[in-house]
Amino acid sequence: MSSLSLPPDHRGQGARFIDATFKTKALPPPASTTFADQTTIITGSNTGLGLRCAEIMLDLHLTHLIMAVRSIAKGEKAAAALREAHPDAKIEVWELDMLSYDSVRNFAKRCESLPRLDIALLNAGYWEMDSWKVEPSTGHETTLQVNYLSTALLAFLLLPVLKRFSRKGRPSRLSIVSSGLALASQFTNRDAVPLILSFDQLEPFSITAGSERYSTTKTMECMFVWKLSQFVNADEVIVNAVDPGFTKGTALHRDAKGVVIKGLSAIANTFFARSPTQGAWCYIDGIAVKAKDSHGSFVMNWQISCFHSMMYTPEGKQTTERLWDETLEELDFAGVRNIADSLRS
Repeated sequence: MSSLSLPPDHRGQGARFIDATFKTKALPPPASTTFADQTTIITGSNTGLGLRCAEIMLDLHLTHLIMAVRSIAKGEKAAAALREAHPDAKIEVWELDMLSYDSVRNFAKRCESLPRLDIALLNAGYWEMDSWKVEPSTGHETTLQVNYLSTALLAFLLLPVLKRFSRKGRPSRLSIVSSGLALASQFTNRDAVPLILSFDQLEPFSITAGSERYSTTKTMECMFVWKLSQFVNADEVIVNAVDPGFTKGTALHRDAKGVVIKGLSAIANTFFARSPTQGAWCYIDGIAVKAKDSHGSFVMNWQISCFHSMMYTPEGKQTTERLWDETLEELDFAGVRNIADSLRS
């Protein structure tokens, strides 16, 4: 059962938080889970959940890990410990700056020469906690650039490679890391035309505004996954979005300032957050355990979840279509329209 076939959840985020924190049992991967003879890309994997997922996948016999990171030095530092623990695995560190379209394209071009690629976990994300920042090379606000635009571009560019290496009865995997906050965004500019450019009209920054921007980009990721799945055969590549839940040890709030904010974050992490291992289990559930029924869906709390309630309305469906059309236009320099058409063949 796909996300869009489920009824929307009209409860508040508080009720969903209670479900995730107190009513959901964390599920480790089944004992039969193995990544032997597989190659996996994990973006943002030098720290936090990306790194913990890499560790668990290597424990489950992953053959080839590509750590896609912005800083090669930091990536190599993290990789050194992984190589020591897993000397038989091939562990590489490749540069990927999600603020730069050129970096995304260069990374994807490098992937075309891989002898195989089975899984791409697009984990890199950003949450603005201080002040609005605009990426000079694209003209877009940083949260939008990292969480949505560059993520969409990387997904498009990796799909032909993933499709090429899919095996009969074992499709390749593309999972985009989303968030339960994808169900809670206000998305107040949903009717804007053009839509993407409206995100660059920045209101005065506040912690609330930064949180809303993060949540909205996660809603947009779910819209993108739903639309993208219509161009991809699930027998070749399973495309989904996955939520790790509220998890301690991530780098999302690395830019947080102020004693009160840091103190509240520490309390929440201590009493309510999932462990990094449990968060990484959610990733593995999305990329290895969930089957073709998760194609084009949002996986949360170890089960297929509904989308944002807006996506079920005529207005929300129009927003989804407009976002897709504008995304193709924004990324047209990289030939994404042709890629989307070729995926159907």
